[in-house]
Amino acid sequence: MLHRFPIRALIPWNNQTCLDIRPMSGLCRYGYWSIAMKRTGILVTACVLLAAPAWAQSTTTGVGSAPATEEFVKKVAISDMFEVQASQVALDKKPDADTKPFARKMVTDHTATTKQLKSLVESGKVKVTLPTALDADHQKKLDELRGLDGKQFDQAYDQAQLQGHEEAVQLFEQYSRSGDNPDLKRWAAKTLPHLKQHLAMARKLK
Repeated sequence: MLHRFPIRALIPWNNQTCLDIRPMSGLCRYGYWSIAMKRTGILVTACVLLAAPAWAQSTTTGVGSAPATEEFVKKVAISDMFEVQASQVALDKKPDADTKPFARKMVTDHTATTKQLKSLVESGKVKVTLPTALDADHQKKLDELRGLDGKQFDQAYDQAQLQGHEEAVQLFEQYSRSGDNPDLKRWAAKTLPHLKQHLAMARKLK
């Protein structure tokens, strides 16, 4: 026996048509939504796959990329100047027993790295201009140290040394891995173990 069912609507889906027949509307709608969900799932998956490489690239660049040679040289030169000047202030203020030998070593070692970096620039192997003075941030830190005495000075100096050498080790690690100047890259790799030693010493300051 032939049954007549009223046709409610024609539901198009990208060149495919579903008859929404009331007694069988559940089946028809299921077919429609099944197609829709499959296509939506494909679209979401494609978006995730396209976004993943971009996310990975940005994450990698932010963490491990080396600074440009000019930026690296500027940061190193200013860091050396600060280490030498801050440590000279420490020696003038008669610091505690563990800070004094540390400060003396910082003056000696960072004076040496300053000369080495200057030699690379003057030889033409590194074509940048060396800064001749501290930047505003390091000058402010130095002025603050000069205004302190006793235990307050020792604590502030020790903290500045810890932070400064943590940043220096990270900077030299990045440049020694992927710096764009071969001579400077070799120097960074050669200097890095000394900076790690300084960091280990700074962590022991009390």
